[in-house]
Amino acid sequence: MRPARARSKRMPATSPQDAALLALSPLDGRYAAKVDALRPIFSEFGLIHARVRVEIEWLIALAAEPGIVELPAFDAGQVAKLQALWQDFTPADAARIKQIERTTNHDVKAVEYFIKERLQDLPTAGSGDETSLAQALEFVHFACTSEDINNLAYALMLGRARQEVLLPQLDEVIGKLRELAHAHAALPMLSRTHGQSASPTTVGKEIANVVARLQRQRGQLADVAICGKINGAVGNYNAHLASYPDVDWPAFARRFVESLGIGFNAYTTQIEPHDYIAELCDAQKRICTIAIDLCRDIWGYISLGYFKQAVVAGEVGSSTMPHKVNPIDFENAEGNFGIANALLEHFAAKLPISRWQRDLTDSTVLRALGTAFGHALVGHDALLRGLGKLGANPERLAADLDASWEVLAEAVQTVMRRHGLPSPYEQLKALTRGQGINAASMREFIQTLDLPAADRERLLAMAPGDYTGLAAELASGI
Repeated sequence: MRPARARSKRMPATSPQDAALLALSPLDGRYAAKVDALRPIFSEFGLIHARVRVEIEWLIALAAEPGIVELPAFDAGQVAKLQALWQDFTPADAARIKQIERTTNHDVKAVEYFIKERLQDLPTAGSGDETSLAQALEFVHFACTSEDINNLAYALMLGRARQEVLLPQLDEVIGKLRELAHAHAALPMLSRTHGQSASPTTVGKEIANVVARLQRQRGQLADVAICGKINGAVGNYNAHLASYPDVDWPAFARRFVESLGIGFNAYTTQIEPHDYIAELCDAQKRICTIAIDLCRDIWGYISLGYFKQAVVAGEVGSSTMPHKVNPIDFENAEGNFGIANALLEHFAAKLPISRWQRDLTDSTVLRALGTAFGHALVGHDALLRGLGKLGANPERLAADLDASWEVLAEAVQTVMRRHGLPSPYEQLKALTRGQGINAASMREFIQTLDLPAADRERLLAMAPGDYTGLAAELASGI
């Protein structure tokens, strides 16, 4: 007899505080508080808000164009009332637009109808206020395709997210790493090229390497030119020219797009081709990749005992092993950076591709931008939390160095080369490769070398922890 299958049931109605438990995405559940800064930008509210802003500013710009005689320029009071529609935009306004969309089944057309609805509600002539704005109704969304509004809305969203959230948090990570690099600039550490003992470095220099990499990528992220267009259904100003043939539409469009703080793209199909979004995603992906590299290295150093983690009262490392203090923050960060990169890679590969003058595959993909940047944000938060608990373990570092005198073979054979001694590399290879070597055996070998006294004494005085080159200076200078 086959077992009965569990019935599918609707979830019961819940209170707002329970909503996080039922969220499909962890960004709206477990990690919701960590991505609050992105929610007003990349949520559907954020997208609708940006669309309303573009529509309103386009209407104001049209009225200011002398060649569009049927739409007189707005006075300062009218401009203020219009701009208040997007500046004071509320979730209730967004809900009204969604209500309209249930009839139109078109999200941008719903924005147009919402604005027209509000214009008709504004004061009319004879009330002691400005002339009615209802005269402007048919110039709302004038000559625009939906993508004219959408591409500029996403440009505003991405620019805001970069400036207000992504760069400030990256700066916080870089600042914390720089602080650690300076604090441990001179603390010697055994390198492990190919997982084997190698020429020593310092803890600070290894962290400084990451600072330098992130600083470079920060510049790349900050320098991506965000682009936009407002040139109609196939990018040729067809409807614009048919209506007002004497207006210089390319110049007008450039002025308008640039007035929003967005770079103007003069050559497009129906859609702005999204190349800049690919560039932005690639830059963010490189930042996440560097962060993954850092997380894995620190995870390994914690495993070796080079770093200790601060013990948090009440925190549990394992449900069965009481002694565990796991590197969970770095593991959490690595996982979230990986999810972000998977999405960012898809965006960069997919968004610049559109069949002929337009297909709709970009629409649903663009809606997921906030998910990628949200996981990057969660990753940075976890990384910062982990770095805040991190402390170097000088005793363990010193013990590893003292057990690795073979790393001085490089120094000895290089000094031998300088002075023309025979087969220096081969002699040190025979002495050290696969052999147990310690301070005594290394110094005994150095004593046999026909070197100038000063160089011999310098080598005899050297221990693995001294052989760090300019690591301390490099770390301090970052």
